[in-house]
Amino acid sequence: MDYQQLRAIGWKPFFQQQLPPDDDGATVVARVSAHFGSQVLMLGTSGEFRVPVQLAESAGELAVGDWLLLSSDDHRAVLRLERHTLLHRKAAGAEVKSQLIAANIDTIFIVCSCNEDFNLSRIERYLALAVEAGTTPVVVLTKSDLCDDPDALRRQAEQLHAGLLVETLDARDPQHAEALEPWCGPGQTVALLGSSGVGKSTLANTLGVGGLAIGEIRETDGKGRHTTTARSLHPLSTGGVLIDNPGIRELQLPACEDGLHDVFDDIVALAANCRFNDCNHNGDAGCAVTAAVEAGELDQRRLANYLKLLAEQAHNARTLAERREADRKLGRFYKSVIKGKRRLRDET
Repeated sequence: MDYQQLRAIGWKPFFQQQLPPDDDGATVVARVSAHFGSQVLMLGTSGEFRVPVQLAESAGELAVGDWLLLSSDDHRAVLRLERHTLLHRKAAGAEVKSQLIAANIDTIFIVCSCNEDFNLSRIERYLALAVEAGTTPVVVLTKSDLCDDPDALRRQAEQLHAGLLVETLDARDPQHAEALEPWCGPGQTVALLGSSGVGKSTLANTLGVGGLAIGEIRETDGKGRHTTTARSLHPLSTGGVLIDNPGIRELQLPACEDGLHDVFDDIVALAANCRFNDCNHNGDAGCAVTAAVEAGELDQRRLANYLKLLAEQAHNARTLAERREADRKLGRFYKSVIKGKRRLRDET
């Protein structure tokens, strides 16, 4: 198999090391390109092909971007290779469960527009998710042509985290999009993450994907119309691949305490100087975080968002853990029932 050819769709030594040494051509390697419910679109050295979902998921739950080892005769999944990174969120709705977004991403372009959509708290939410996933986040501020001072917005975003890379551009302009090419080279996988209507599909087309539907900008709120309806992986002319995601209306954080602590490391450092270890940073005596806000050294908005996100992920993490434990107990119950039936059958 030509693994160099696979590099064009994100293959790395990390995945090569997981392959069995004595394959003898009985399996093929392919990457999940899209999921259509009853079928999974795969991408390999021979191009695109479809696999029935029951065969593709025989090695476990799949996300766009996963690498699979498939049987060469019926394309049944033999092995899902260990993921390098995994982006997931709490699924929308009241029930607390995790929803996979995409796997094996190197860089996440957090897309936000330079108009009414610009929201620092939302960017912080996306940053926590990206950092928790193990990816490199890059904030991309689109529709710079609709803003009188896009550089001012860029500076605000840059202050959210030390070393955070922020690019402002007109997503329709190929010369502007060239600023993103360093993350789109051979073997690299990038993903677009952002709200509906911020120009993700426009940006993807400009980067070389081509063929993605885009909508006109509404005059009432400056947003584009939602066009992408499913996650999909697309090769880029720069040698990498891009995963286009539908606009996210509700992005609740799963268990991602490490991501939050990284994004809000300035608050975490201040909290270490609070008088009490269980300080809730809401007016407690001896609170170093509150003192920093009062002194103008910490933005009240940033603190409020940190406390909100911390409480949200703590609730979701606790509920997810409870759900997993309930699933384990149910699994043990089923096994005991099956074992009991077998014993009765043997006795009779």
